[in-house]
Amino acid sequence: MIATLDSVMILDQAEELGFLIKDSEVAHEYHEARRQLSKNREAQRLIKRFTELKELYDEVQRFGRYHPDFMTITVQVREAKRDMDLHESVASFKKAETELEGLLVEVSSLLAGEVSPSIKVPSGNPFFDNQSCGGGCGSGGSCGCG
Repeated sequence: MIATLDSVMILDQAEELGFLIKDSEVAHEYHEARRQLSKNREAQRLIKRFTELKELYDEVQRFGRYHPDFMTITVQVREAKRDMDLHESVASFKKAETELEGLLVEVSSLLAGEVSPSIKVPSGNPFFDNQSCGGGCGSGGSCGCG
């Protein structure tokens, strides 16, 4: 790529946009929730327990229902996940993370839409995916995009 004045200006503006997002209230809330989560011993214990059980679950999944501990491990993983997800620090972090992701997806969608309405921005969120869909999704228009 040859550095032209236009490309340098675009890169400068992109960097400025990045700083604006980084300094936004949503980003500050995300970093604060992440800091609180990392400091909370009970939350860290619940995360560690879930991670250990998830590794056991993945090992048991190789054999499926035929593994003698299949039901026990499956129930334990679900309980550990529920306990972890219901912890205040974890829930706050997940909420802040989702809000930051939403902001990033919205900015990405706006940028892509300015270039061309047919550019798709993967978001993992059906609301945004349907908005940015420019056709060719393979569902025969049932998603409402075509």
